[in-house]
Amino acid sequence: MTTIKKSDFIQSIADGFQFISYYHPQDYIQALAKAYDREQSPAAKDAIAQILVNSRMCAEGHRPICQDTGMAMVFLKIGMDVKWDTDQTIQEMVDEGVRQAYNSYQNNILRASVLSDPAGLRKNTRDNTPAVVHVELVKGDKVDVHIAAKGGGSENKSKFTVLNPSDSIVEWVLKTVPTMGAGWCPPGILGIGIGGTAEKAMLLAKESLLEPVDIQELQARGAQNRVEELRLELYEKVNALGIGAQGLGGLTTVVDVKILDYPTHAASLPIAMIPNCAATRHAHFTLDGSGAAVLKAPKLEDYPQVSWSADAQTKKVNLDTITAEQTRTWKAGDRLLLTGKLLTGRDAAHKRISDLLAKGEALPVDFKRRFIYYVGPVDAVGDEAVGPAGPTTATRMDKFTETMLSQTGLIGMIGKSERGAQAIESIAKHQAVYLMAVGGAAYLVSKAIKSAKVIAFNELGMEAIHEFEVEDMPVTVAVDCTGESVHISGPKEWRGKIGKL
Repeated sequence: MTTIKKSDFIQSIADGFQFISYYHPQDYIQALAKAYDREQSPAAKDAIAQILVNSRMCAEGHRPICQDTGMAMVFLKIGMDVKWDTDQTIQEMVDEGVRQAYNSYQNNILRASVLSDPAGLRKNTRDNTPAVVHVELVKGDKVDVHIAAKGGGSENKSKFTVLNPSDSIVEWVLKTVPTMGAGWCPPGILGIGIGGTAEKAMLLAKESLLEPVDIQELQARGAQNRVEELRLELYEKVNALGIGAQGLGGLTTVVDVKILDYPTHAASLPIAMIPNCAATRHAHFTLDGSGAAVLKAPKLEDYPQVSWSADAQTKKVNLDTITAEQTRTWKAGDRLLLTGKLLTGRDAAHKRISDLLAKGEALPVDFKRRFIYYVGPVDAVGDEAVGPAGPTTATRMDKFTETMLSQTGLIGMIGKSERGAQAIESIAKHQAVYLMAVGGAAYLVSKAIKSAKVIAFNELGMEAIHEFEVEDMPVTVAVDCTGESVHISGPKEWRGKIGKL
């Protein structure tokens, strides 16, 4: 019989979530480095370079890999011979560990993203609790723990269906992946759950993402069962879609495909698919009663020696003097370095702005001839102007785009991933532009932000409207004033090239 101390368990949870906020799993980094080496698309290679440089910076500075520090998930296998020295529940102890992880490490405060009353007031809990906890009782006297921090951009792209038993799993995946767009920040990992029931398939897909990246080892030795055959087939065919890093078109969309299966009903073929983004974050440890877990930090020399700098064709832009006439000269795919003042705003701020305009009330901010950056930054520590501040998924703001462009004088937007047809139509109609920053490079992007202040909706926390002053912030013209989108042209071009290769 092993006794697990409450204090050891809570400390392990807290330390673990801090650890994964700034350390990528090394298997993912090594796989991404190999993808960088073989990438032939200049835009995709540039994006992967930013992600790799960001990863090393976060490991060195102990700051979050992504501004979305994720929703905490804990998978526990508790031995039936384990005792606890507390009358608190597992959920209560996990939540205390998460609360400490997100709020108590003063040199690395993490962003609170969890909202209570999801169908109503959607009020931020301010400490990222409650966590999502899965518990399984197993034989033995130890506690096996997997923790993961899952960002909203990739989680929102989760898919589920129940196929007919005779339907093709491969066909469904290849039909579905392109509908996910780039909001899940590829290159990443696809987790697939097959069988069981609806909720079991979803859990299998999520759990599969905790496994090591090993597709290249599998390629070398060959498949030994149907699941491994599916992994190899899907890895090749998903990458052949040409979606590429950040959806810009390229050779690598996924660095691995993970699959777990379970027996199912004769009439059913449930299948779930959940992507893991470029901010892949998870860790594993075991508690045996001897104390809190100690996670081994990766060595900086094990990180790939990749650097990033703007290429010679990159244009410098002064946001304080920019005009709509100037933005109309930009073409989809152009790379820019932004200097000057820009505004921020995401879901909650856009809803408030839209409501004020609908009521005919004055806005608290003048958007004329301005750019808005879709971001919810991490709080600053030390002498930082702001914490990691990478882009959030732009498609969530599509429903507000016509209102913003037609009624506020806004001339440009910055976010991550593609825009939908409705937003592209509005952009072309008003001859505005949409710029893309790299998702998964939040700390790197934040280094271009020289000052930050909240100027409206302070009560919204990270969703408040800020004014950032930036210097040489790297972006790509994703949709130009004619409505041409690199997220359409890029993958189309690389699908053709991959077919020839």
